[in-house]
Amino acid sequence: MTDELPDLRASDADRDRVAGILRDALAEGRLAMEEFDERLTATYEARTVGALRPLVADLPQTFDGGVPDARAAGSGPAAWRERIGGEPSSRGAFAFWSGFSRKGRWTAPRTFTAGVFQAGGEIDLRDAHFEAAEITVRCFVLMGGIDVVVPPGVEVQVTGWGFMGGFDNGDGEPGDPGAPRVKITGFAMMGGVGVRRKLSKLEKQRIRRERERRAESALPGDARGYEVPERRRKELD
Repeated sequence: MTDELPDLRASDADRDRVAGILRDALAEGRLAMEEFDERLTATYEARTVGALRPLVADLPQTFDGGVPDARAAGSGPAAWRERIGGEPSSRGAFAFWSGFSRKGRWTAPRTFTAGVFQAGGEIDLRDAHFEAAEITVRCFVLMGGIDVVVPPGVEVQVTGWGFMGGFDNGDGEPGDPGAPRVKITGFAMMGGVGVRRKLSKLEKQRIRRERERRAESALPGDARGYEVPERRRKELD
């Protein structure tokens, strides 16, 4: 990796290498537990190599970004390909003086239509599969609100409009190679449609496992031979 390529996509291997450097720094007393937690969370939320570098820039080991890994993904991660295709499990939802929720493991159709009247709704795509590589979510709101939740890596395009209400514009982040595109359109009156980007349950579990692995590696006499200073043991208690 060179400074001329700061925005290459980070791979799981890149994140794991940075996490290893952080664990070493914690065990050696270079990082306090609170700072370690902050950097580790940022590591697994990072989408580019450029975002990973500052997390270990002040530590003894260096991170070069792994050029082969970063350039290997020609058509995108296999995980995205596995999530595209299949029969839709739901094509729409409506709520009147109540609410609806589509979340968990479900298959979003090419076009999903949602409507609420004095009500609320949630369309959560973090763990969803997609009928096609591009889907459209049509939202119609009257005195209510709909939240659309997407995972990192998915491109979002918002074209809906509102009268005494509105649509979030999205964050403008480009999609990962091979990831689906989600178009959000529709109309909101005296209400709104929100767009949020959040980690999936799988990513949260990965971070949790990494924290558990970090706690084990910080114990005295672990398999890697670290000897944690007395002040670090008190911090871990």
